[in-house]
Amino acid sequence: MQKKKILVLGGGYAGLECTLRLEKLLRDDEAEVTLISKHDYHYQSTLLHRVALGTYSARKARIFYRKILNKALFIKDTITKIDINEKKVNGNIGCYEYDYLVISLGFEPNYFGIEGADKHTFALATINWATKMRHELETKFKDFDGSKDPNDLSFVVVGSGFTGVEFASELGDRAKELCEICGIAPSLVKITLVSRGEQILPMFSPALSAKARTKILKKGVNIVRGEVIKCQSDGVIIRTDEGEKKIEANTTLWSAGVKGSSIISASGIESKNDRVLVEPDLRMPGQENVFVLGDCASAKKRDIIHAPTAQLACQMGAHAAKSLVALLRGNKTKEFNFNHKGTVCSIGHTDAVGFAFGVGIAGEVAAFLKNFIENKWLYFIGGLSLVIKKGQFRFRSSD
Repeated sequence: MQKKKILVLGGGYAGLECTLRLEKLLRDDEAEVTLISKHDYHYQSTLLHRVALGTYSARKARIFYRKILNKALFIKDTITKIDINEKKVNGNIGCYEYDYLVISLGFEPNYFGIEGADKHTFALATINWATKMRHELETKFKDFDGSKDPNDLSFVVVGSGFTGVEFASELGDRAKELCEICGIAPSLVKITLVSRGEQILPMFSPALSAKARTKILKKGVNIVRGEVIKCQSDGVIIRTDEGEKKIEANTTLWSAGVKGSSIISASGIESKNDRVLVEPDLRMPGQENVFVLGDCASAKKRDIIHAPTAQLACQMGAHAAKSLVALLRGNKTKEFNFNHKGTVCSIGHTDAVGFAFGVGIAGEVAAFLKNFIENKWLYFIGGLSLVIKKGQFRFRSSD
């Protein structure tokens, strides 16, 4: 009997988790698993802010699929269209048939139609984008003696969720180091975090949010409440209770929101913000053989309507793998239940705030837990040797 073909699109947290678990759960004669990604490497998207700031090297951030996959086939290709009716997926290089499909194509920045946001801001969506931002940022400091443009040392971070807060706080530390290297007075650096709501990190309790705010302010970050209505090459225009005003800066990071992959809507798949409203077992409505995971999925069940996180994506990937094995063996799938173990937001490399198992934590304890979470993922995909090579440790943060 010919093996069934399982096609996994995207090698982020959800797709890679699903693929690796399928390798462990499936018998050799049950199915052929193929992972397709536009990059030939996986990276921890939760660390992209460190790549962008030069506190974690792009070289270390890349984890090549062919080094960690044992049984699954890997194909490097950029997906252009998913044909659900014909059970085919088109890419720039080839066309791929499947019996079972896992869509986990990751996220894209959501600019909400704001003028200039897509042209005049950076977004931490890939390693390449993060590397480009690192070069831009370091050049601004190194060439400041020549430019003398105060806006070259002014930075705006739009969005006060995880990405915005982690980037702004670590930029506060990194800027001091770059000032010392380049002989620049630290007082010339201006970092502004724009928050639409009164509370930063709105997924946290008011007490934890207040702790984070205090820590960020101490790093020299100015927090401004307002709604960005326009982005320009030399700053952003925001609407506040007092009216419109411009924050001048030659570098702006966009971290105000993400959506699913645009390949979803380009393929004619019903979605909202390129996120498919999946069934309780994570399958696409009306499609018994298609699972949608991670940033491309929006769940119906109330207990899994959370902001997209690596933790949620990993649990989705693990559940999908078990469900695929069940289907191959003629068994029923189960509903997906998200086990929220806690969330930690880093405030620089050695500080953080968050909660674990319902308890609020902050300081170096929280930072240790953040690093532990990152290293746990590395251990899952590559064992102890990968943790030693690429892990996050208190005493090591870069190359």
